[in-house]
Formats: sequence, structure tokens, C-alpha cells
Amino acid sequence: MKKMKKALLGLACIATLMTSCKKETKDEVKEATEAVGNEMEEAIDTAAVKVDAAADSTKVKAGEVLEKGADKMNQAAEKLKEAAKK
Repeated sequence: MKKMKKALLGLACIATLMTSCKKETKDEVKEATEAVGNEMEEAIDTAAVKVDAAADSTKVKAGEVLEKGADKMNQAAEKLKEAAKK
């Protein structure tokens, strides 16, 4: 989040500078703006990858919990069958 705030603040400063600068400076500012935009995209992509990884991890953990629960249910069913035979 701090990177995004810094990037947005940077964009705001760049936009302000663009309105009152010479052509050369405007070109430099344009390049800087594009660089900041690229950094923001990378940060967003990185965050998306982390979210996907966390979701995958959660799915795996949930699957493991469900498997353990199913095993316990099967064990209980076997015990009930044995008890019904007696």
C-alpha cells in the first residue's frame, strides 16, 4: 500500500509539473510517468500472484481437512457396522 501511495503521489506531482514545464521537461516527465505506471502494474501483478498463492494454499488445506473428516466418518461408520453385527 505504501508503494501505491508513493506512486500516486508521484503521479500527482508529475501531472502538476507537466502543466508548467518546457517541452524537454515534459518529455522527461512523460517517461517518468510511464515508469511509475509500470511500477504500479508490477506491484499489482505481484499482489495478484500472492493472493492466488494464498487461495491455492487455502484450497489445499481445506481439501486436507475434508479428507481427514471423511476418514473419521468412515471409521465411525465401520464402528457402527461392527456394533450392529453384535
